[in-house]
Parts: sequence; C-alpha cells; structure tokens
Amino acid sequence: MTLTAAPFVFSLPKELEATEPPEARGLARDGVRLLISRFRSDEFHHARFRDLPAFLDPGDLLVVNTSATLNAALPARSPDGAPYVLHLSTRLPGGLWAVEVRQQLEKRHETYESARPGDRFDLPAGGRADLLAPLHPGFGRLWITRLSLPLSLDAFLARHGRPIRYNYIRGRWPLDFYQTVFAAEPGSAEMPSAGRAFTPELVTRLVVRGIQFAPLVLHAGVASAETREPPHAEPYRVPPETADQVNLARQRGRRVIAVGTTVVRTLETVADASGEVHPGAGETDLLISPNYPLRAVDGLLTGFHEPEATHLAMLLALAGESHIAVAYQAALAGRYLWHEFGDLHLLLP
Repeated sequence: MTLTAAPFVFSLPKELEATEPPEARGLARDGVRLLISRFRSDEFHHARFRDLPAFLDPGDLLVVNTSATLNAALPARSPDGAPYVLHLSTRLPGGLWAVEVRQQLEKRHETYESARPGDRFDLPAGGRADLLAPLHPGFGRLWITRLSLPLSLDAFLARHGRPIRYNYIRGRWPLDFYQTVFAAEPGSAEMPSAGRAFTPELVTRLVVRGIQFAPLVLHAGVASAETREPPHAEPYRVPPETADQVNLARQRGRRVIAVGTTVVRTLETVADASGEVHPGAGETDLLISPNYPLRAVDGLLTGFHEPEATHLAMLLALAGESHIAVAYQAALAGRYLWHEFGDLHLLLP
C-alpha cells in the first residue's frame, strides 16, 4: 500500500474499491469521507463531505458540471447470438456515435478488442448498430457507429439502456444513483462523479456561507482504458455568465475551485494565455500534463484516481508531484475509497 517513485504507479488494494453507492453502506450522499490537502503547505485534514463549508471561504467560486448521465449501456448480440454490451460514449456529426464494444462473459463486462469495420450488433426491439471505422486509427476500443433505432434515442435509452457499470460495482443501480444534484442536460456516458456528494441542503449551507456556484457543461465520454490512446473530443459549453463569474472572482483574488476534472478541462480550454475565461461552445480533447500551466483554476474537488490514470497528470499540474505522492499515501493509509461511489479529495492552495 505504498506509492512507487512515480505517483502514476501504485498498488490499489481491492478492499479500497467502492463497490456500491454510499446509500447502500448506510451513508447519506454527503456522508462520504473528504481528504483536504493544501498543496503549498502539505497540510492534510480528514473530514466528511458535509463538513465542506468549514474548508471554503466566503467568495470562493465552485464551478460545476451540469451534464446529466445517460443510460448509455445497451445490451446487444452479434449475428451468432453472443451477448455484448455497447457503451455509447460521444455523439458525433451526422447522427453517428463513438461506441465502446464489450463482450459479456459470465455477467461481467470484458473489453472486446477484435471488432472490425462492418461488424453488426442487434439491439433490443429490432434496433441495430453498425461499426464503420475506429475512432482513432490503430486503436480498437472506440468505434464510429451508426445506430438504427425504432424509437427516438432518448426513448430507446430510457426503455432499453442502463447506466454504464464496471466490474468492481456489485449489483445494478438505477440511473438516479448516477446523477448529481446539478444534473440538468443529459449527455454524459459516465457520471461527473465529483459532484455526486452534494445535496440540496449542503448547497444551501454553502450559499448561506457566501460560496458561489457557476455552471458549465461537458458531456463526458467513457473513460480511457488503453495506454497511449489519444483523447477523444467531448462537447462543452461555457455560458457568458459563468465566464464573467470566473473572471470576476480572479480579479477580486477569490479562489476558483473546479468540481471535477471535466470542469478543469473545460475552463482551461476557453482560457487565454492571461487566464481570462471566454464563453463558448465546441469540443475539447485537451489532455493536461504535469508541465501544463493551469490558468483558470486554483483548486479542485475530485475523486481518487486509479494507478496510471491520465487524470493523475492533471493533479500533478495543479499541486505538484511530491504533494500528490504524499496525499495518495495519506488516502491509502486512511482507507479512503476509490471510484465513482467512493470518497473525495479537495485540493486547495
């Protein structure tokens, strides 16, 4: 349970994987644990998420992702009847989708990497999915796919889809368990999970304390599972009001704290060299590396990321390698839980 010299590589014990929502463990959403780490002083505090107001200052700005999670996992069968699961990742131009194909083995989802252009999968109620080409040449995980559905996409997913679920999750949980209190616009394949522990009551307490909120949208696709796979573009939108709030907070010396890595990527996409944030909409494939100069955010609320996850590089860019190494040592020693139903980490300067 120790980190190696490189914080991208560490051993994550199986018992530290959150295998079910906190509600199934007898906790409220805001009852999960919260590690607060101050990266300029290497101070650490252990708390519950409901204690968050005590660690924020009046005038702090929390920027949240209001993307809602889709029922993005669809049961499918190959022409020979073998069971599969298709993960809808990102909507593409022309009505196409980027889709991850997974073979279903003994009720577990295993990545299926031998798909080929022209492969066809039968979907419920006479639907069909045709693989056209790899999204990234040389990588076989995500496929440009044409969907032929008997209903509108929203109606089809509501009736036949389910939330994407990985092998470490026990049981199936309704879509409501994969939505945050901020969810307003459906579009994410996987939940923007940094916001899951917020409750309406906690948001009210934060506002009363003088903490501000600003919304943006980034529709997150499926997480990368292949080493060196290029990032795929994901749609985002930053409203003018949010850009104004971020810029005003920075002008006044207030902290801008991103709720989730999706928020960091979006704000950094629309920030210029001076750090001014501009409104806009488009797609971003920004991948933040340790030597990337963060311009728009001062702090980050996020979950704990798996060994070698690309999101760890973003944490290094914000807080530095030595601090993240010590913080993850503290999380491992403190038995914090990983993954979307796990505990949270607040990084502050």
